[in-house]
Amino acid sequence: MTTAAVIVAAGRGTRAGGDVPKQWRSLGARLVGEYSVATLTNHPDVAHVVVVVHPDDLAFAQGLGWTCVTGGASRRDSVVNGLEALAGKGVTKVLIHDIARPGLTDQVIDDVIAALDTHQGAAPALPVVDALWIGADGIVNGTQARDGLYRAQTPQGFHYDAILSAHRTHGQDAADDVEVARAAGMTVAITAGSEDNFKITHPQDFARAARLLETGMDIRLGNGYDVHAFEEGDHVILCGVKVPHTKALKGHSDADVGMHAITDAIYGALAEGDIGRHFPPSDMQWKGAASEIFLKHAVDLATSKGFTISNVDCTLICERPKVGPHADAMMEALSAIMGIAKDRISVKATTSERLGFTGREEGIASIATATLVKL
Repeated sequence: MTTAAVIVAAGRGTRAGGDVPKQWRSLGARLVGEYSVATLTNHPDVAHVVVVVHPDDLAFAQGLGWTCVTGGASRRDSVVNGLEALAGKGVTKVLIHDIARPGLTDQVIDDVIAALDTHQGAAPALPVVDALWIGADGIVNGTQARDGLYRAQTPQGFHYDAILSAHRTHGQDAADDVEVARAAGMTVAITAGSEDNFKITHPQDFARAARLLETGMDIRLGNGYDVHAFEEGDHVILCGVKVPHTKALKGHSDADVGMHAITDAIYGALAEGDIGRHFPPSDMQWKGAASEIFLKHAVDLATSKGFTISNVDCTLICERPKVGPHADAMMEALSAIMGIAKDRISVKATTSERLGFTGREEGIASIATATLVKL
């Protein structure tokens, strides 16, 4: 079974206030829209994600690296455009989600996908627990029984072919995709919603979402340490930069002691061991390999687990060569390899005051720290 997601983001969100649509407003370290897209993109069971945006927002959204299509005149038209974009991709299940729910969790997604094994549709919801009133002009005119009432959420999931057919034949707009599905005779199961998965609608909702995301942030710190001895040669490779020297560094790969320490720091933050676990020195295919292969693997592993590398700090410990003149080039090289801004990378050097093996100029050591964040 192949599951895809359509994220609806073509609305203007005027009730939320602000000068731009709510999905493009800042919320903590990201834009509102980036949270749901990241959660669905990083979910292991979701193979494709299509974001439906307003035509005026297309270039901006594509600049975020999203796969996008433009929306239509109504929400239903926008959903149809997103569903049509998945044609031919072998999709059997589809999740349809409103982008302004940044608190979406993997558990909510898991429950919807699982329910689709036995139902044509499934959607998360919360039972209504408050008393319900009927009122007018600020006066309570009556009450409404709350038995059997639910507060609907997204993503709402369906068998792909069935919901596409239902939308194509539905002659009018609808409050949500469950309404379209039921009009077509589909059975929709109710799965467990989450209070965190609320929809930003009014200005005060931003503060609530910010508090939620701050407490839900997963921050990891990792450290790495590496040492390589000198051997005969005329240069060393440090943090991806060739530095002239009277000696070379000895190692199974290119012996980039700085990049090795950074790589191990990332692996450490992920609780994924060290370079040796992923690239055993007994395996001759890594003999003389460029260390950027190892670093890219660590970065990709962090990304696959939903983490962003917030910053990296690397210290090279040696008497010579002098690192200062090359530090800027090293940060440029690491930035290109890791795909993070240069101002989030620090490369510096210190000596050991002529003490120990580094003081005797027998080799170079490096220590590194990496901060990983999952929002």
